[in-house]
Amino acid sequence: MAPSFWQILLVLVIILILFGAGKLPVVIKQLGKGLQSLRSSLKDNSKRKKKK
Repeated sequence: MAPSFWQILLVLVIILILFGAGKLPVVIKQLGKGLQSLRSSLKDNSKRKKKK
């Protein structure tokens, strides 16, 4: 079940309130790096399973 537009908007407003407009770009950049690291780890893990 995909989140609706209003749910996504609500989450974004809460994040903006918690972190403030000044820190938001830094938080988004760190989140992007974390997601990239997670994807890379999952890809490496699946390659290891295929080799076995």
